[in-house]
Amino acid sequence: MRIALCVEYDGSGYCGWQFQPRSPSVQETLEAALSKIVDQPVRVVAAGRTDTGVHALGQVVHFDTDRPRPLRAWLRGANTKLPADVRIVAAQQVAEDFHARYSAFARHYRYLLLNRSQAPAIGHGRASWEPRPLDVQAMQAAAQQLLGEHDFSAFRAASCQSHSSWRTLSRLDVTRHGAWLVVDVVANAFLHHMVRNLVGTLIDIGIGDRPPAWAGQLLHGRDRTRAGATAPAAGLYLAAVHYPPRFGLTPPPLTLLL
Repeated sequence: MRIALCVEYDGSGYCGWQFQPRSPSVQETLEAALSKIVDQPVRVVAAGRTDTGVHALGQVVHFDTDRPRPLRAWLRGANTKLPADVRIVAAQQVAEDFHARYSAFARHYRYLLLNRSQAPAIGHGRASWEPRPLDVQAMQAAAQQLLGEHDFSAFRAASCQSHSSWRTLSRLDVTRHGAWLVVDVVANAFLHHMVRNLVGTLIDIGIGDRPPAWAGQLLHGRDRTRAGATAPAAGLYLAAVHYPPRFGLTPPPLTLLL
């Protein structure tokens, strides 16, 4: 049978999602807990590979097993064997053709940024910080120029291994909640560091160093060296993964986080 899990984690103490031989990863931690439930190795496939220090509210994974267990065993049982910074929040049996990565048609990332003169104490390591005042209206105006299907070479990391830099961005919104800024980004898929590079560029516009039109110019110029700096990993969350309705997977409700 094939089981799908929704997983939440604080990525501060991990080298990222993917297994690394000499560093703790979320994948290794989760697989170790699941393997104890069935007394045999369990290998999971994730919807997305988050980087070092990046968090998740709605990471989706799947795995196959020939040892049936009640869903509560995968949920409550595995959680007793996980550290406090990794939690399974939902578990369900899915069709054999479900694939956590390839069945997804959209991924939603959320970036959390504290915009005040003093750095955060509560939320340190789980949010980014910008002390200079940010013009949210200018950032939002810039963001709307990037929607649609484009070559996002200007916002990909030099180490990105994707064969194509074309992606379809369906949402890029910047909203203010008091001192907090939230950037919501939804696309069919993402390039390496794409969200953090988008946020870094929007910050340059928000502080007034660049006009909103600069975002569109960067997009069409396709030159990463001209775009903004990569925003810190601490503010980034894989918020949700979206699948066709036939799989019956509903993303968890989102909150402001802090």
